[in-house]
Amino acid sequence: MEKLTVLTLVGLALAIFISHRSSNQTRFNAFREVTAVELPNCNLVKGIEAGSEDIDILPNGLAFFSTGLKYPGLKSFEPDKPGKILLMDLNEENPQVLELKITGSKLDLPSFNPHGISTFTAEDNVVYLLVVNHPDFKTTVEVFKFQEEEKSLLHLKTIRHKLLPSVNDIIAVGPEHFYATNDLYFVDPYLRSWELYLGVGWSNAVYYSPDEVRVVAEGFDFGNGISISPDGKYVYIAELLAHKIHVYEKHTNWTLTPLKSLDLDTLVDNISVDPVTGDLWVGCHPNGWKIFYYDPENLPGSEVLRIQNILTEEPKVTVVYAENGTVLQGSTVASVYKGKLLIGTVFHKALYCEF
Repeated sequence: MEKLTVLTLVGLALAIFISHRSSNQTRFNAFREVTAVELPNCNLVKGIEAGSEDIDILPNGLAFFSTGLKYPGLKSFEPDKPGKILLMDLNEENPQVLELKITGSKLDLPSFNPHGISTFTAEDNVVYLLVVNHPDFKTTVEVFKFQEEEKSLLHLKTIRHKLLPSVNDIIAVGPEHFYATNDLYFVDPYLRSWELYLGVGWSNAVYYSPDEVRVVAEGFDFGNGISISPDGKYVYIAELLAHKIHVYEKHTNWTLTPLKSLDLDTLVDNISVDPVTGDLWVGCHPNGWKIFYYDPENLPGSEVLRIQNILTEEPKVTVVYAENGTVLQGSTVASVYKGKLLIGTVFHKALYCEF
């Protein structure tokens, strides 16, 4: 009887292991191969070699890049160099990136590790840049004032809060007001393992202001990109390992009500919204297994989706760009401006296209 009990427990443990392994392979799209979709008139951006995890473009065509992100356990091509914020003017004929100097702060630049970014333009046309930062693999949100003439960022404030333990992405709704997603990736490694490999759904979204901080959505299997509609009425959240984009109605008291979810066959990362059309542009990982288990002989691919009419019953989803990593590894973001497209990556290069 005792032997039978032991065999039963071993069998149960094996069944659970196999079940979780199968579930993880599905969540990470471990066996998906990329079907190439090419774009004409594309070139790699000179000066970006270690990632361009997030990109935000102002209405006047100035594009901000966060570069040099270091994730614990993920590939980095410049592990010993601090991250940077870069600027590109998309109105130029052959736009180039330049590094923005960071001034006037007590910010520890050697440990600067920028992740998600978002801009906010105030009524006096002052531009604020909010940056998710992971110094020493912790989380802060840094508030900067963009000084265009000096091509620099004036650091104004560092934000820390217990409800912002591991921020992934951010969307600014004021100079110090924002929505953010927590992904648990930069917290305790045991919690990270539970989140990544067991899919416990501990990720959430938080609203932050100097007067109030609260969770506004939760239960995500790795919450990732977050953005807002041009009219400010809807918030979009990417659930990376569930392959979903969620649509929420935003209320005047900053709470969110879930409206719908869109299922996709890819790991959705950052979301950018075309300010003219309202279309969503999403940087995606067609095979997430290759991101978390980097193999130079089996490179992580890239994929960009355009989602039109997301509020309707039948949104139109188009694969705009896809390839197997020979050009661009691990796409995270795609942002558009007047027929120009920028595609960024978690640790690789960036692509500039005209279409």
